[in-house]
Amino acid sequence: MTDTFRLQEVLDAFRSCLSETKEVYVKYYIAGWQDLVSFMNSLGNMFSFISSDVVSKIKIMENFLSGENGSHYVTIQSMVNYELENDLVDLTNRGNHPESGCRTLLRLHRALHWLELFLDRLRTSTEGSKTSVMCSEAYNESLAHHHPWYIRTVVGVAFCALPGRDTFFDVMNAGDHTQVVHLLGESLPLISEVYQITEDLYAKNNLLELP
Repeated sequence: MTDTFRLQEVLDAFRSCLSETKEVYVKYYIAGWQDLVSFMNSLGNMFSFISSDVVSKIKIMENFLSGENGSHYVTIQSMVNYELENDLVDLTNRGNHPESGCRTLLRLHRALHWLELFLDRLRTSTEGSKTSVMCSEAYNESLAHHHPWYIRTVVGVAFCALPGRDTFFDVMNAGDHTQVVHLLGESLPLISEVYQITEDLYAKNNLLELP
Protein backbone atom coordinates (compact mmCIF):
# COMPACT_ATOMS: atom_id res chain seq x y z
CA MET A 1 0.00 0.00 0.00
CA THR A 2 1.53 3.30 -1.03
CA ASP A 3 1.54 6.32 1.27
CA THR A 4 0.62 8.75 -1.49
CA PHE A 5 -2.70 8.19 -3.19
CA ARG A 6 -2.81 8.34 -6.97
CA LEU A 7 -6.11 7.99 -8.76
CA GLN A 8 -4.36 6.42 -11.76
CA GLU A 9 -3.41 3.44 -9.60
CA VAL A 10 -7.06 2.82 -8.73
CA LEU A 11 -7.88 2.86 -12.43
CA ASP A 12 -5.06 0.42 -13.19
CA ALA A 13 -6.08 -1.98 -10.40
CA PHE A 14 -9.75 -2.16 -11.32
CA ARG A 15 -8.89 -2.39 -15.01
CA SER A 16 -6.92 -5.54 -14.12
CA CYS A 17 -9.73 -6.93 -11.96
CA LEU A 18 -11.75 -8.66 -14.64
CA SER A 19 -10.77 -11.76 -16.57
CA GLU A 20 -11.86 -12.29 -20.16
CA THR A 21 -14.85 -14.23 -18.81
CA LYS A 22 -15.73 -11.43 -16.34
CA GLU A 23 -14.46 -13.19 -13.25
CA VAL A 24 -13.11 -10.85 -10.59
CA TYR A 25 -9.50 -11.40 -9.52
CA VAL A 26 -9.22 -11.08 -5.74
CA LYS A 27 -5.59 -9.93 -6.00
CA TYR A 28 -6.45 -6.84 -8.02
CA TYR A 29 -9.66 -6.20 -6.10
CA ILE A 30 -7.53 -5.97 -2.95
CA ALA A 31 -4.97 -3.78 -4.74
CA GLY A 32 -7.72 -1.36 -5.76
CA TRP A 33 -8.97 -1.24 -2.20
CA GLN A 34 -5.47 -0.59 -0.84
CA ASP A 35 -5.27 2.46 -3.08
CA LEU A 36 -8.71 3.62 -1.93
CA VAL A 37 -7.59 3.27 1.70
CA SER A 38 -4.67 5.57 0.88
CA PHE A 39 -7.23 8.02 -0.51
CA MET A 40 -9.26 7.94 2.70
CA ASN A 41 -6.19 8.21 4.91
CA SER A 42 -4.90 11.21 2.97
CA LEU A 43 -7.98 13.14 4.06
CA GLY A 44 -7.31 12.75 7.76
CA ASN A 45 -9.20 10.88 10.45
CA MET A 46 -12.73 11.43 9.13
CA PHE A 47 -12.78 8.10 7.32
CA SER A 48 -10.85 6.11 9.93
CA PHE A 49 -14.00 4.33 11.13
CA ILE A 50 -14.31 2.79 7.66
CA SER A 51 -10.69 2.56 6.54
CA SER A 52 -9.56 0.70 9.67
CA ASP A 53 -12.25 -1.92 9.13
CA VAL A 54 -11.36 -2.18 5.44
CA VAL A 55 -7.69 -2.73 6.29
CA SER A 56 -8.57 -5.62 8.60
CA LYS A 57 -10.75 -7.17 5.88
CA ILE A 58 -7.99 -6.78 3.30
CA LYS A 59 -5.60 -8.63 5.62
CA ILE A 60 -8.03 -11.53 5.97
CA MET A 61 -8.37 -11.81 2.19
CA GLU A 62 -4.59 -11.64 1.75
CA ASN A 63 -4.24 -14.51 4.22
CA PHE A 64 -6.72 -16.59 2.22
CA LEU A 65 -4.81 -15.88 -0.99
CA SER A 66 -1.45 -16.85 0.50
CA GLY A 67 -2.79 -19.82 2.46
CA GLU A 68 -2.75 -23.50 1.60
CA ASN A 69 -6.13 -23.18 -0.14
CA GLY A 70 -5.14 -20.01 -1.98
CA SER A 71 -5.87 -21.49 -5.39
CA HIS A 72 -9.58 -21.45 -4.49
CA TYR A 73 -9.42 -17.71 -3.77
CA VAL A 74 -7.97 -16.51 -7.07
CA THR A 75 -11.32 -15.07 -8.15
CA ILE A 76 -14.42 -14.08 -6.22
CA GLN A 77 -16.35 -16.68 -8.22
CA SER A 78 -13.99 -19.52 -7.32
CA MET A 79 -14.04 -18.42 -3.67
CA VAL A 80 -17.84 -18.45 -3.50
CA ASN A 81 -18.01 -21.89 -5.13
CA TYR A 82 -15.32 -23.35 -2.87
CA GLU A 83 -16.70 -22.00 0.39
CA LEU A 84 -20.31 -22.93 -0.35
CA GLU A 85 -19.42 -26.43 -1.55
CA ASN A 86 -17.39 -27.04 1.61
CA ASP A 87 -19.82 -25.45 4.09
CA LEU A 88 -17.34 -22.73 5.01
CA VAL A 89 -19.92 -19.92 5.14
CA ASP A 90 -22.19 -19.13 8.10
CA LEU A 91 -25.43 -18.42 6.28
CA THR A 92 -27.68 -17.65 9.26
CA ASN A 93 -25.41 -16.73 12.18
CA ARG A 94 -21.75 -16.05 12.87
CA GLY A 95 -20.83 -19.45 14.25
CA ASN A 96 -18.01 -21.60 12.94
CA HIS A 97 -16.75 -19.32 10.15
CA PRO A 98 -17.08 -15.68 11.30
CA GLU A 99 -14.29 -14.59 8.95
CA SER A 100 -15.13 -16.58 5.85
CA GLY A 101 -13.98 -15.14 2.55
CA CYS A 102 -17.57 -14.62 1.44
CA ARG A 103 -18.52 -12.64 4.54
CA THR A 104 -15.28 -10.65 4.58
CA LEU A 105 -15.54 -9.65 0.95
CA LEU A 106 -19.21 -8.71 1.39
CA ARG A 107 -18.13 -6.00 3.85
CA LEU A 108 -15.63 -4.67 1.31
CA HIS A 109 -18.28 -4.88 -1.39
CA ARG A 110 -20.71 -2.74 0.60
CA ALA A 111 -18.06 -0.13 1.36
CA LEU A 112 -17.03 -0.06 -2.30
CA HIS A 113 -20.57 0.90 -3.27
CA TRP A 114 -20.46 3.85 -0.88
CA LEU A 115 -17.15 5.10 -2.33
CA GLU A 116 -18.38 4.58 -5.87
CA LEU A 117 -21.49 6.67 -5.20
CA PHE A 118 -19.50 9.38 -3.45
CA LEU A 119 -16.80 9.63 -6.11
CA ASP A 120 -19.44 9.83 -8.81
CA ARG A 121 -21.09 12.73 -6.99
CA LEU A 122 -17.67 14.35 -6.70
CA ARG A 123 -17.09 13.87 -10.42
CA THR A 124 -20.33 15.62 -11.37
CA SER A 125 -20.19 18.28 -8.64
CA THR A 126 -19.87 22.01 -9.13
CA GLU A 127 -17.69 24.51 -7.30
CA GLY A 128 -20.35 25.23 -4.69
CA SER A 129 -21.14 21.57 -3.93
CA LYS A 130 -20.61 20.46 -0.34
CA THR A 131 -18.59 17.27 0.12
CA SER A 132 -20.35 16.61 3.44
CA VAL A 133 -23.71 16.46 1.65
CA MET A 134 -22.36 14.29 -1.18
CA CYS A 135 -20.73 11.86 1.22
CA SER A 136 -23.80 11.66 3.47
CA GLU A 137 -26.10 11.00 0.54
CA ALA A 138 -23.83 8.24 -0.75
CA TYR A 139 -23.59 6.73 2.73
CA ASN A 140 -27.36 6.82 3.27
CA GLU A 141 -27.86 4.99 -0.03
CA SER A 142 -25.37 2.25 0.81
CA LEU A 143 -23.52 1.53 4.06
CA ALA A 144 -26.10 3.13 6.35
CA HIS A 145 -28.47 0.22 5.68
CA HIS A 146 -25.97 -2.12 7.35
CA HIS A 147 -24.93 0.01 10.34
CA PRO A 148 -26.70 0.41 13.70
CA TRP A 149 -28.01 3.86 14.63
CA TYR A 150 -25.06 4.80 16.84
CA ILE A 151 -22.59 4.18 14.01
CA ARG A 152 -24.76 6.22 11.65
CA THR A 153 -24.74 9.06 14.18
CA VAL A 154 -20.95 9.03 14.53
CA VAL A 155 -20.57 8.90 10.76
CA GLY A 156 -22.91 11.83 10.28
CA VAL A 157 -20.83 13.98 12.63
CA ALA A 158 -17.58 12.91 10.94
CA PHE A 159 -18.85 13.88 7.50
CA CYS A 160 -19.49 17.43 8.73
CA ALA A 161 -15.73 17.86 9.12
CA LEU A 162 -14.86 16.83 5.57
CA PRO A 163 -12.59 19.20 3.63
CA GLY A 164 -13.85 21.05 0.59
CA ARG A 165 -14.14 19.81 -2.96
CA ASP A 166 -10.79 21.31 -3.99
CA THR A 167 -8.96 19.30 -1.33
CA PHE A 168 -10.48 16.04 -2.60
CA PHE A 169 -9.36 16.83 -6.15
CA ASP A 170 -5.87 17.77 -4.98
CA VAL A 171 -5.22 14.55 -3.02
CA MET A 172 -5.97 12.48 -6.13
CA ASN A 173 -2.65 13.56 -7.68
CA ALA A 174 -4.07 13.41 -11.17
CA GLY A 175 -3.45 16.91 -12.44
CA ASP A 176 -5.89 19.80 -12.55
CA HIS A 177 -9.60 19.44 -11.83
CA THR A 178 -10.47 18.73 -15.45
CA GLN A 179 -7.96 15.87 -15.54
CA VAL A 180 -9.28 14.49 -12.25
CA VAL A 181 -12.84 14.51 -13.53
CA HIS A 182 -11.72 12.77 -16.72
CA LEU A 183 -9.84 10.07 -14.81
CA LEU A 184 -12.81 9.54 -12.48
CA GLY A 185 -14.90 9.14 -15.60
CA GLU A 186 -12.61 6.31 -16.69
CA SER A 187 -12.31 4.68 -13.26
CA LEU A 188 -15.90 4.66 -12.04
CA PRO A 189 -17.39 2.50 -14.83
CA LEU A 190 -14.76 -0.14 -14.04
CA ILE A 191 -15.48 0.01 -10.31
CA SER A 192 -19.19 -0.12 -11.09
CA GLU A 193 -18.80 -3.18 -13.30
CA VAL A 194 -16.77 -5.03 -10.67
CA TYR A 195 -19.34 -4.07 -8.05
CA GLN A 196 -22.29 -5.24 -10.17
CA ILE A 197 -20.71 -8.57 -11.10
CA THR A 198 -20.07 -9.21 -7.40
CA GLU A 199 -23.56 -8.05 -6.46
CA ASP A 200 -25.15 -10.42 -9.01
CA LEU A 201 -22.99 -13.34 -7.89
CA TYR A 202 -23.88 -12.80 -4.23
CA ALA A 203 -27.56 -12.34 -5.05
CA LYS A 204 -27.61 -15.55 -7.08
CA ASN A 205 -26.17 -17.46 -4.12
CA ASN A 206 -28.27 -15.68 -1.45
CA LEU A 207 -25.20 -14.19 0.18
CA LEU A 208 -26.07 -10.49 0.31
CA GLU A 209 -27.30 -10.57 3.91
CA LEU A 210 -24.63 -12.72 5.55
CA PRO A 211 -24.55 -12.05 9.31
